[in-house]
Amino acid sequence: MTAGQRSRLMSRIPGKNTRPELALRRLLHAAGYRFRLHGALPVRQLAALRKEHQEILLRGGKLPGSPDLVFSARNKVIFMNGCFWHGHDCPAGQHRPSSNAEYWSPKLDSNIARDKRKRQDLALLGWDSLTLWECELKSMDEVLRRAAEFLGPPRNPRSM
Repeated sequence: MTAGQRSRLMSRIPGKNTRPELALRRLLHAAGYRFRLHGALPVRQLAALRKEHQEILLRGGKLPGSPDLVFSARNKVIFMNGCFWHGHDCPAGQHRPSSNAEYWSPKLDSNIARDKRKRQDLALLGWDSLTLWECELKSMDEVLRRAAEFLGPPRNPRSM
């Protein structure tokens, strides 16, 4: 495969609204959870965070790392990570391409390091985070159990 072919192929891989992310969103919404997408925050909450934590950059009104799901009333976020791109310890995440290894190894290592930094920034802002992995979606019941344990019970919209 030529460099141009590889570049075209890689450019078609989406960063948002992937199948695993959409499956997670459907699952949690059906269970009664409500959330914001891709790190977005309510304006008031964003202003308060910027004022209180000037040392942490909140680009574009989003939380560090642009979490896939934001539960702003709970100060919790969920990341839906692809095993390969974020270095999960499953077989897909542990596989590193053998061709062009001088590019791929630093690239994947920097993804892992960036993820760690962004989660530390979130913790400094007072946010809890949960990472769910693509391979875990084979058991949606287990994913829902872990998410519910992390988030607590869904809120009853009628009681608000």
